[in-house]
Amino acid sequence: MNLFADIRSLVLSTLDTLVADGFLPEGLSFDAITVEPPRDAAHGDMATNAAMVLAKPARMKPRDIAEKLAEKLAEDPRITAADVAGPGFLNLRLSAAVWQGVVGAVLGQGTDFGRGDLGQGKRVNVEYVSANPTGPLHVGHTRGAVFGDALASLLDFAGFDVTREYYINDGGAQVDVLARSVYLRYLEAHGQEVAFPEGTYPGDYLIDVGAALKDKVGDAYIDADEAVWLEEVRNFATDEMMKLIRDDLASLGVEMDVFYSEKSLYGTGRIESAIDDLKAKGLIYEGVLEPPKGKKPEDWEPREQTLFKSTAHGDDVDRPVMKSDGGWTYFAPDIAYHYDKVQRGFDMLIDVFGADHGGYVKRMKAAVSALSEGAVPLDIKLTQLVKLFKNGKEFKMSKRAGTFVTLRDVVDQVGPDVTRFVMLTRKNDAMLDFDFAKVLEQSRENPVFYVQYAHARVHSVLRKAAEAGVDTDMETLQRADLSQLDHEAELKLAQKLAEWPRMVETAARSNEPHRIAFYLYELAGDFHGLWNRGNDVPELRFLQDDAALSQSKIALAQAAAIVIASGLGILGVKPAEEMR
Repeated sequence: MNLFADIRSLVLSTLDTLVADGFLPEGLSFDAITVEPPRDAAHGDMATNAAMVLAKPARMKPRDIAEKLAEKLAEDPRITAADVAGPGFLNLRLSAAVWQGVVGAVLGQGTDFGRGDLGQGKRVNVEYVSANPTGPLHVGHTRGAVFGDALASLLDFAGFDVTREYYINDGGAQVDVLARSVYLRYLEAHGQEVAFPEGTYPGDYLIDVGAALKDKVGDAYIDADEAVWLEEVRNFATDEMMKLIRDDLASLGVEMDVFYSEKSLYGTGRIESAIDDLKAKGLIYEGVLEPPKGKKPEDWEPREQTLFKSTAHGDDVDRPVMKSDGGWTYFAPDIAYHYDKVQRGFDMLIDVFGADHGGYVKRMKAAVSALSEGAVPLDIKLTQLVKLFKNGKEFKMSKRAGTFVTLRDVVDQVGPDVTRFVMLTRKNDAMLDFDFAKVLEQSRENPVFYVQYAHARVHSVLRKAAEAGVDTDMETLQRADLSQLDHEAELKLAQKLAEWPRMVETAARSNEPHRIAFYLYELAGDFHGLWNRGNDVPELRFLQDDAALSQSKIALAQAAAIVIASGLGILGVKPAEEMR
């Protein structure tokens, strides 16, 4: 049930009637017509822009259209008032029975209420985290992991067929550095004193890896030339780091469907195939790039390179795919990886990158546009930095990692649920302050607590009802007389529940899971508001002397808990049944 979609359908069918009656001309497009909550709730329950959208193509005054539309809409029993505002905006008020019906729909559908068919089963690949396998995940990866995972769940809830994917960056020089760093820990495990040159990874997390390498090969690599051990140690170290990364993700509740190795692109013809595809489309050529902006002529060395004509697909400049020495640039395997995604038949691609990848957006979009001939859209979401605070001071160090705060540092201190919710309390491209004290604070200012407390309060009502002998199983609540929910505070909560399917669709269209967190906070606010009013108005309390009346009111509370649980499920947060 999507009440906003239902009322929009009513508006469109009414407009069809006005066309059939000759009031409106034929051939009008209704695509831009919306039905949504008004900016000011005092104006009504819903508002439509129909008259404003149609006025110009119909060559009519918007107010004339709005007045006629209002007259027709008022004939529907769901509409109690249709008021024209300003030049032609139309505000609608719906009957109490409509809102009471929403409560019944939630109870009937459970956590499937709001699940939509926006995606129509289209296949979407969401790639996120994709950290270099050179150490533990840090707090920046944490935000990307939470965002990507919540986005994948949101799209699944909206009817897409979603694949969660991690791209293992194991093909670059940084993996050689990892191997050398593990080799030093291996020597250390044999009792040797070692020094870590600048550029290696000195974190304590490699101590266990070095010891594990010792257990596997004994002293076979001591005093051996690098050429003897580098490849084997590189593979061993990468596998061990990926075990660590998988464990880190699991502690956050993140599970991937696919782990895709960059290394698998090399020596297999996959990079060559992707470049050949672009070449066949006339998009690969030999040329010399202009000097970068800000470079002085004497600092610039013009040289001929193999270039991808990315400007033909919206990029600012063409991009090198092969270096002058014949080796591939960093961009080439990324092209091949996305070519593989296109070949796997995905209808849409989403990449979640850190803020430092902003310069990569246009070139990557250009590559996918070229490879798919514009058929497969790529949306790239950048997650901004996270600033950690503890005891009023910025928190920067992790002894185990050596240079940064790890994902485990955060999860161990506040738990996965708090971590995930807080990471979604800001839009992905906005900076986020994460205060270890505030995220555990039990107050309205802490959105995690505020939402969880609302869910826990419902369960406290259910426990008290059981103690009082009031039956609150789902079948009983579904049979409750919802017409008794007629107070403005009760109807306000029901109205907020009605927004849930629309919110899911809106968030999924824009790939913005933070909207779900915002909605849950507002829903919790309406529930707490109703609860608090019950302190002064006894008839608003969920438990009444009359069992049937209690069941009606508890039905509303249970509906709120169902939607909260559904939203928290999208965010990957377990709903609380009691607060400790």
